[in-house]
Amino acid sequence: MTKALGRKIGSRLGGFRQWLKLLVPGLAALTLTTGCKSIYPFPDQSTSQKTNATEVITLREGDVLKISFPANANLNTTQPIRRDGMISMPLVGEVKAAGKTPNQLEKDLADAYSTQLLSKEVTVEVQSSTFPVYVSGAVLRPGKMVFDHPVTVLDAIMEAGGPDYTKANLKAVMVTRLEDGRYKTYTLNVKRMLEGKETEPFYLKPSDSVKVSERLWY
Repeated sequence: MTKALGRKIGSRLGGFRQWLKLLVPGLAALTLTTGCKSIYPFPDQSTSQKTNATEVITLREGDVLKISFPANANLNTTQPIRRDGMISMPLVGEVKAAGKTPNQLEKDLADAYSTQLLSKEVTVEVQSSTFPVYVSGAVLRPGKMVFDHPVTVLDAIMEAGGPDYTKANLKAVMVTRLEDGRYKTYTLNVKRMLEGKETEPFYLKPSDSVKVSERLWY
C-alpha cells in the first residue's frame, strides 16, 4: 500500500509540475500585455505639461501682445489690451482679447481676416503681463502700484505701506472697478483678513482703485 500510494503521489506531482511549466509562460505573456496599466497609471507627463502650458495662460487687461502675420507683415502690431478688454486691429477694428487664451485669440483673428488674407497663419505672444492698481486713503504710501502677478486687496494695501492704523476704517475698504462700461464699487471687511479669520480672497483686476476709508472718529 505504501509503495502504491507513493507512486500515486509522485504521478500527481509530476502532472502538477507539467501544468506549472505550461502556466508560467502564459502568466508572463499576460503580464507583458496588461502590466502597463498597473505600472504606468498616469498619462505621459511631457504631453500633459505641454497642453496645460498653453491653456493656463488667460489674457487680461494690461497684457502687452505681439501679434504677427507671417505672410502679411504690414499687419503686425504690438499693443496692450485696453481696460475694456479690447484691442484694435488694422482692417477689422475692435477685437475682444481679455479672457481668452493666446490660441483662442489666434483663431478669432484668423477668422476675422479670413476674407482678406491668403494665409490664415497668426501668432499671438504675450510680451509683458503687468497691470496697475491704485491705492488711496488711510495707507502709509498711497499711489499707483504695478504688479506682474495676481494680487488680493490685502496684498495691495500692504504694498502701499500698510494701513494707517490711527485712522483707517478697515471694515469698509472700497474697491472701484470698471465692468461692462460702468463703475462698480465693492465694500470689503479687510479687518477680518488681518485678524486671520476665514475670508474669501478678493483678487484685484487691472486698474482697480482701492480706497481705505477713514474712521469718522478717532
